[in-house]
Amino acid sequence: MEKTGHAATYEEVQKLHPLYFNIVKKRYWWFAISLLIIIPGIISLFMQGLNLGIDFKGGTMLDVTFNKAATQATITDTMKSVGLEGQVQLSNGGTTALIRTVALEESKRNELLKALETKVGPYNKTNLKEDKVGPAMGQELTRNAIYALIIAIGMMIIYITIRFQFVFAISGIIALLHDVLVVIGIFSLFQWEIDSTFVAAILTIIGYSINDTVIIFDRIRENEAKMKRTDSYEDMVDKSIWQTMRRSINTVVTVLIALLSVFILGGESTKLFSLAMLIGVFAGAYSSIFVASQILFEVKKHMKKKPRKGGKVIRA
Repeated sequence: MEKTGHAATYEEVQKLHPLYFNIVKKRYWWFAISLLIIIPGIISLFMQGLNLGIDFKGGTMLDVTFNKAATQATITDTMKSVGLEGQVQLSNGGTTALIRTVALEESKRNELLKALETKVGPYNKTNLKEDKVGPAMGQELTRNAIYALIIAIGMMIIYITIRFQFVFAISGIIALLHDVLVVIGIFSLFQWEIDSTFVAAILTIIGYSINDTVIIFDRIRENEAKMKRTDSYEDMVDKSIWQTMRRSINTVVTVLIALLSVFILGGESTKLFSLAMLIGVFAGAYSSIFVASQILFEVKKHMKKKPRKGGKVIRA
């Protein structure tokens, strides 16, 4: 649990943070910002879908070992010269290239290998490896990815319900769906390629986001138990967010620095994974602070309205 000194009252918490502003009171602004990001992504998903890599739609993988080090740019340009596009992953000091592209007929495969030998350099023909991923395997991977997402969300609903209440679980899951839609929507908008590592990134983002959200929920539960009848639930939620603010910011900054390092200094094969993680971690930090707790407040507010006989409504 984050230590916040002796700041126990709402007024003390406000004085402790020089940049304080009422987050809960401005909740509709945060909801609007989320919708402005998510809606274009959803429209893009319906209009142009996702740019699925060969892991999902099938293709050919060539494992080529050159006699001398090659560069990704040279191999990519060579592929373009024969009308092909794909991913290139180098290893062993640049001498081994894993080339992923569309499903190739034998004639097109031979044309590509000949162009590589001419423009990139001689390669070891005895060590040449070729794998073909069929559409059926891609469909199975897609199905398994959906199952993994459903199972992860289901287990989190059970965990949060047991630890807190069902209303906390629903609020947390909506925030998780927010993060997933932001990442998938942005990838659809810019048509960045999605491969199997994207699924790993989404599941990692879910784990990160729910962890930060649970910390805030834990503080809300702790403060809710101490509330007096005259206390404002809105003020209590706002106080809880600010009491955990320093921890939330420190966590996201640390993770973003690490991911930026991987994105900038890592190889081509980690670029899209780290990019998805960067977007997802930022979205997760935003949803934990500005979305999840505000949804919880809205749900709790409506739950406190109880119908009375005769059609009138009273507040609990």
